[in-house]
Amino acid sequence: MIAAIGKSWGQLVLHSKESALDYIFRTRRRLDDAPRGLDENTRDTATTRKLLRLANLPAAPCEFVVITGSRGKGSVASIMAKLLEALGYRVGLLTSPHLVHWNERIRVNGHMIPNDDFLRIIDDLRPHIDSVTVGLQERGYLSPQGIFLAMALQYFAEKRVEIAVLEVGRGGRFDDIAVVPNRLAVIAPILLEHTALLGDTLERIAWHKAGIIPSDGIALSAAQRSEAEAVLRREAGLQGARIRFLNEADRAKWLADVDDGQLIRLGPYGELLLPLLGRYQIENASLAIRAVEILQARLSASSLEDERYIESIRSGLTRVKWFGRVQKLDQEPPIYVDGAITVPSAESFIASVRPRLSEPVTAIVGVPRDRDFSGVYQVMARVSRKLIITETDINPNTTFPSREDALRAAQALHADATHTDSLRDALDLAREFAGESGTILLAVSLMLVGECMLIWNVDTSQI
Repeated sequence: MIAAIGKSWGQLVLHSKESALDYIFRTRRRLDDAPRGLDENTRDTATTRKLLRLANLPAAPCEFVVITGSRGKGSVASIMAKLLEALGYRVGLLTSPHLVHWNERIRVNGHMIPNDDFLRIIDDLRPHIDSVTVGLQERGYLSPQGIFLAMALQYFAEKRVEIAVLEVGRGGRFDDIAVVPNRLAVIAPILLEHTALLGDTLERIAWHKAGIIPSDGIALSAAQRSEAEAVLRREAGLQGARIRFLNEADRAKWLADVDDGQLIRLGPYGELLLPLLGRYQIENASLAIRAVEILQARLSASSLEDERYIESIRSGLTRVKWFGRVQKLDQEPPIYVDGAITVPSAESFIASVRPRLSEPVTAIVGVPRDRDFSGVYQVMARVSRKLIITETDINPNTTFPSREDALRAAQALHADATHTDSLRDALDLAREFAGESGTILLAVSLMLVGECMLIWNVDTSQI
């Protein structure tokens, strides 16, 4: 996998994507077998800040938007990026995780970074990365996320990006993505998540998310539960930042389902086509549109009521793509996939597709062991005549419940529950049961969503 001229990492030849990724993850893998603790005790952005300083990044003037939350932050980021592109800006986008290609994490105007640029930039950054990592303590590491951030910032500078939209990986306060000098923070709905890493109360998780709020800047948040809202307001006050929460008038209203998405209404834009099937995407689109309004008001002299601005938002929204989130993969039988691995997301998935279901319904479920897999089984069992549990070994760091544990939980909830070791086997079984008239639902991890993209030959290189 790696061609080495000597023993030191500084002498490695990064001749392939595999060797580059091995290099990017090399210090983080020291902790693969170590118990993980709370982020505030185990994560340190100092190494990423040092890397950016050595590489003189950001290397060009750029407006940064940082997005966090527990659900929908990737969707908000992708929608914002497409709307800003429609307004004429050159837009960089950094998201995670990817579905098929690591390159998907770094995009300019929707196009993922080419392989040649990916390898060239990591090679350009290598002296600075080595300088940061050479003096690390035994348990110290340079976050791969920090390296991807540095790669993105260099690529954005080369492509003369004007606005960079950056999605936080987890939390916010101790996340490497949040070290950029953003003036706008966008916060999607906050839920109880990653409790072993962020804390076991909603207040503590909100405190982590609030870490992206910039000093003397602006924060825009989706409507939050009272405990989370109180924390966000307090933390914004400490930063001297203005914070605004979406209210009823800020949020779009659902009008109708259409073949390629949903019709919604939002003032002052009127009727809009949202080409995403998930009901939850209405809230995400509302948050993205209102965030773009804040940016445009600060960056442009044109009025938000200008017809050209309104039409740009309308047309930009129709071009939004975000794969694997209530996405229709096939027609006969209809097959829908969603990265629904929590009980709330599974419930949202069902609510989104319920008007489109035809009997018999088969559910394929692939939920990692560290999630409430039994809870997701229960949600999907309610609408399904057959329940198929599956898994993947694509990512060795993600484990699924054992066949025995999965079947025990599923069969306690459904009379016709079975297990397959692969997604392809699950699909074969589901198609046999559904025939041409039934519906197949896949509530699966994003790794399995990525497998779906490969099976259906979906081009994820451009959004």
